[in-house]
Amino acid sequence: MKNFQELLKKAKSSTRKNVVLVGAEDLEALKAISMAYEEGFVNPVLVGNKETIAKNLESIEQDFDIIEAEDPKEAAEKGVRLVSSGAADLLMKGKIKTSELLKAVLNKEWGLRTGSLLSHVAAIETPYLERLLLVSDGGMIINPDLTQKIDIINNAVKVAKNLEIDIPKVAILAAVEVVNPDMPETIDASILSQMNKRGQIKDCIIDGPLALDNAISEEAAKIKNIKSDVAGKADILIVPDIHSGNILGKSAVYISGGNVAGMIVGAKAPVVVVSRSDNSQSKLVALALGVLNA
Repeated sequence: MKNFQELLKKAKSSTRKNVVLVGAEDLEALKAISMAYEEGFVNPVLVGNKETIAKNLESIEQDFDIIEAEDPKEAAEKGVRLVSSGAADLLMKGKIKTSELLKAVLNKEWGLRTGSLLSHVAAIETPYLERLLLVSDGGMIINPDLTQKIDIINNAVKVAKNLEIDIPKVAILAAVEVVNPDMPETIDASILSQMNKRGQIKDCIIDGPLALDNAISEEAAKIKNIKSDVAGKADILIVPDIHSGNILGKSAVYISGGNVAGMIVGAKAPVVVVSRSDNSQSKLVALALGVLNA
């Protein structure tokens, strides 16, 4: 897919999914879920303070089901139970802390555990690229080890396939494109690339270490004489740690004028997690991303 419009178009062509908005007092999230309902790809279920939600619904001229919850903890439990029971297909974060929502998601009795690592995948659209990029993990795992990076890659590859990328090209990012013993992330990148070549990581093509320019720009890769099936053509960027992923995502928005939509994957259902500063349009695209992966 080239841009978010294509992503939205595909979501509109899919069957409606039942989406639980946990902490539905968030007006911008309500606007997004209302737009998704009007576009025909979600059925909203709202969980939170009934009085506040009803007032916000009135302001946007909508009328959706509301499940009363006295506090965020109760809202998270009720929302997660709806998904774990099969009554809903995915979760969306509203006016609730991410940590509080994920605590419910990971509940051993009624949560959404699968045994897989939970990781964050962000789709990035910028004016300078003619394709969407997936970036992981800039929102969950602070400093992933090699084993966790394998799970992060596998989770991102599943998302890419749901975006019609049959064999995703995965770039393992570092500051340089050569292995340097003083830079552990370059060693991990080399190992992951070799594991892919030996069939230990499947359904994708991995190369690394690659600096960001070499990963996404064919011209930069050509100038540096990097010959690779991934260099300049990456679909997925795997960052060394949460800091670099967070910075990369926000710089795409605030420096290059792009857009970002993200979610947490690895649970029984996607968890659409958006920033409080995101507008309703960004949250709409994040919903579409979640629906395509539900």
